[in-house]
Amino acid sequence: MALPQISQNMTSDDFDRMAGNATRASNFLKAISHEGRLMILCHLVSGEKSVTELEDLLSARQAAVSQQLSRLRLEGLVIPRREGKAIYYRLADDKPRRMLEVVYELFCAGDKD
Repeated sequence: MALPQISQNMTSDDFDRMAGNATRASNFLKAISHEGRLMILCHLVSGEKSVTELEDLLSARQAAVSQQLSRLRLEGLVIPRREGKAIYYRLADDKPRRMLEVVYELFCAGDKD
């Protein structure tokens, strides 16, 4: 897909739409720019996980995991589901998965570590 080009022929509506899209993209990128949130999203790619499962997978305290999940939920990247006392999270849509595929390709694929 070709990226759009900004030109002087753009209408004010086109520019406003582009600015709105840039704001949404910026908020998305800020939400995934934290190592803890990025790792949570990586774990959720394989399916729904409870907060306790995420704590164990990340070797992190409940407060830290909950704080990062709260930010991801605020940005609309994850959706919670309560079952009894447990809260489960899943990806809200395919955007995080698609971004993680690019991040993986750029930073992880071919890693020899």
